[in-house]
Amino acid sequence: MRLIFVRHGEPDYEHDCLTDTGKKQAEACAHRLMREGIEAIYTSPMGRARQTAEYTAAALGLPITTLDFMHEISWGGPGIPLSGHPWTLSDWMIDGDDFDFYHSPWREHPYFRDNVALRYLDKIGAEFDAFLQTKGYRHEGTRFLCETDHQQTIALFSHGGSGACVLSHLLALPFPYMCSVLPYDFTSIIILDFPVVCGSYVHPRIALFNDAAHIEGLSDGLVLQQESE
Repeated sequence: MRLIFVRHGEPDYEHDCLTDTGKKQAEACAHRLMREGIEAIYTSPMGRARQTAEYTAAALGLPITTLDFMHEISWGGPGIPLSGHPWTLSDWMIDGDDFDFYHSPWREHPYFRDNVALRYLDKIGAEFDAFLQTKGYRHEGTRFLCETDHQQTIALFSHGGSGACVLSHLLALPFPYMCSVLPYDFTSIIILDFPVVCGSYVHPRIALFNDAAHIEGLSDGLVLQQESE
């Protein structure tokens, strides 16, 4: 199975829709995705993600299925600086504190211990596991039991935050590390390849990350949402 993640186009966050530039990005993204052999399209319920998906759905003649749990995340908590903004705080942990995400309990760090973002991380991870099981992959630890012999390619249009939650969960990467080291642009394309070996344990491989060549000249570069939903 090939799982294609796409971040929404440049948004008008206040009205939860795409800007004129975002619409051009979504159109360019649809043209780029036409050669990927996509069989099914899923989207967050939010306007900016669904509007981005509509361009690809129209180009491929496919319906769109909404995954409510892929709604963009919120963040914040008592006493947490910067309203708990995960991306900036993760940078601070790496650049300022040289925090060791693999040997220190990052979930107990003051920036994340009471940060509502962790509720979203856990909920989205559990919901995505249930979704993957319908596709024939049972998540066990850091690996997946393949229970299908069907090759398929699906696309999911979502957000910087909810997408980071899924990628952190699937790739067994600490969430703050994912936010800081592996951010991605508007309408960027990320592809995970799940081997199809029915009855065997497999793990996803990163086939492509942050491919945004299709919006060259249509973007000012990486932008992360500053206000919580």
